[in-house]
Amino acid sequence: MSGSTFEEEIGYARAVVDGEWVHVSGTTGFDYATMTISADVVEQVAQSLRNVESALAEAGCSFADVVRVRYLLPDRADFPPCWPALRRCFGDVRPAATMLVCGLSDPRMKFEIEVYARRPAEPRSVLAIG
Repeated sequence: MSGSTFEEEIGYARAVVDGEWVHVSGTTGFDYATMTISADVVEQVAQSLRNVESALAEAGCSFADVVRVRYLLPDRADFPPCWPALRRCFGDVRPAATMLVCGLSDPRMKFEIEVYARRPAEPRSVLAIG
């Protein structure tokens, strides 16, 4: 639990640990301590990543353990400005990834991220296909 009022109001957890797997719920750019959100998509991405990093750390993981990521944005034009921040977290990890254009639950939200991680037991390798 992150302390987000959304978790209590809707009835979900920020992350669930299931054995070796960590499932991090869709996470937006809200600062959960203040329940505020920036109007800037790049700042929302940075806060989203801090929120995800915190959930992963509590589960005994880091960005290095992420195997799957989904990005959700209401406006596809907002995605390229997000790439530098995403590359800083995932550029060496290379998880499987999908970006979807869809509406989010609050019109202030411009970015949402969902990740799946595998708790570390042994080093993970990247296989490039194609």
